[in-house]
Amino acid sequence: MTLNPYLSFNNECQEAFEFYRSVFGGEFITIQTFRDAPKEFEVQEEDLDRIMHVSLPIGSSVLMGSDVCTSFAPPRVAGNNFSLCYGAETKTHADQVFTKLSDGGKIIMPMGEVFWGSYYGKCTDKFGITWDIMSEHTQA
Repeated sequence: MTLNPYLSFNNECQEAFEFYRSVFGGEFITIQTFRDAPKEFEVQEEDLDRIMHVSLPIGSSVLMGSDVCTSFAPPRVAGNNFSLCYGAETKTHADQVFTKLSDGGKIIMPMGEVFWGSYYGKCTDKFGITWDIMSEHTQA
């Protein structure tokens, strides 16, 4: 199980993560733009070169981030520009955590298989904290 911060930006993600890499060192594990998303996501032209996902290991944690895709979401402001990403050991465990966290909150994206190969869902808990829940494992 892991718990990592996930930062959201208004088209400044690449600049921010280049800065964080210069501070902490290391290399990106992943860096993708919305251009890499499947066509069914219907990303608008102005969003195609925004960062869809980037991850930078820092010690035993991973700092992750993305730009807001204006095709799907409003711009971020201080206070709603982060989430916590929980890496569950199994899909069943991911479902259990997601169900508990979303109880009394709001489901943003239900748990399910996603095109980048993870089992993933996003919710806001009853206290207003946004959670990304995922499992990289194929076992239930």
